[in-house]
Amino acid sequence: MNASFRWISDQRRVLSVVALVVTTVLAGGYLVFGSLRVDPFQSTYTVRVDLAKSGGLLPGRDVSLRGVRVGTVRSVDLVDRTVVAVAEIDSGVRIPASSPARVAALSAAGEQYLDFVPTTSTGPFLRNGSVVGVGRTSSPVSLADTLTNADGTLAQLNPEQLGSIVRELGAGPTAPDKLADIIDGGAFLISTLSSVLPQTSSLIRNTAVVANTVSELGPGLRDTAAGLDRTLTGVQKMQDGFGRLVTITPATFRQLDQIISDNSPTMVSLLGNLVSTVQVMQLREPAIRSLFSPSGRTGSAARAVGSVVHDGAIWAVVNIYPRKICDYVQPRLPVSGASFPEPYLYPTCTPEDSAQIVRGAANAPLPPGVTDAPPDDLNAVTSPTPRGRYSLPLIPGGARQPVPVPGG
Repeated sequence: MNASFRWISDQRRVLSVVALVVTTVLAGGYLVFGSLRVDPFQSTYTVRVDLAKSGGLLPGRDVSLRGVRVGTVRSVDLVDRTVVAVAEIDSGVRIPASSPARVAALSAAGEQYLDFVPTTSTGPFLRNGSVVGVGRTSSPVSLADTLTNADGTLAQLNPEQLGSIVRELGAGPTAPDKLADIIDGGAFLISTLSSVLPQTSSLIRNTAVVANTVSELGPGLRDTAAGLDRTLTGVQKMQDGFGRLVTITPATFRQLDQIISDNSPTMVSLLGNLVSTVQVMQLREPAIRSLFSPSGRTGSAARAVGSVVHDGAIWAVVNIYPRKICDYVQPRLPVSGASFPEPYLYPTCTPEDSAQIVRGAANAPLPPGVTDAPPDDLNAVTSPTPRGRYSLPLIPGGARQPVPVPGG
């Protein structure tokens, strides 16, 4: 026994070195296999995840499946304005290919990790070389964006009004209770909005659309406000006139009432006469309408009288020489028509005295070989004009352009 202790005493330096080496190896093994989770026998597959923003994700951070660690982030690079994270995932873990990925943080201090949140448990699944596009990834709001938004919010606060609120809250012994009620009310409002998050999001989006519409209508609203300002300014200038009108209106109505009261018998008989007059005019309505606005002809008797009497005199044209006209038996065609109708074959004039009509009016030419018009065919017309390729259509407004030219 003494010999054993003596040997240990003599070899204590060697034993110390061995103990240090063993301790170092155990500690290193714990760090490598326990803390760093290095498994030389573990097989993995890599998945490329495209991110719009890195969100603070760094190489070596964990990759999780609904919060359970399943791999590590091997690298984070910037490729064509897109953040590309390469994730090494344990080969025994199957993640649906349609699963969205997000960069999340364990705490407010950071510790970001890449988390897959599958919406189904069926395939197809991610495999080595799979790519998760930007459309299925999300990143947390960065501290810079938060500070920027907070700066915009704080810029809208009025320091004087905020100081007044602080002074009001600290003015009495119930100020802490008021502040607690405000905080509780804010928490209740947030929890209520959180319970109806889809409706709240829809309301915010609709509010943004309304705000953009109002912004686009800004120039028109400014012009409207300017017009209303001018209108109200004019109304204000006429305030004295309105006041006088309101002041004299009761007296005017009293005078009118007195006039009606004094002339009530006459007014009754006048109204009776007016009723009789209206009844008579109602019976003569066709004649009155024909006098002022006839429907079967153009012009009216009142307009004709107005064309004769003007400039303080009566105007008329008198022809002292009698002139006879020849009235053809064929119906007259409108001269304004664009169809240019064919002429009549047998125009016949029947004057009372052929010696007094215009020379030749009774001698209209007839077709060759015809000496007298057949009594039963007075409305016959000549043969239609031949129409060819270059004939122009006779339509109101003229032919359509361009007109084809022969030989062109």
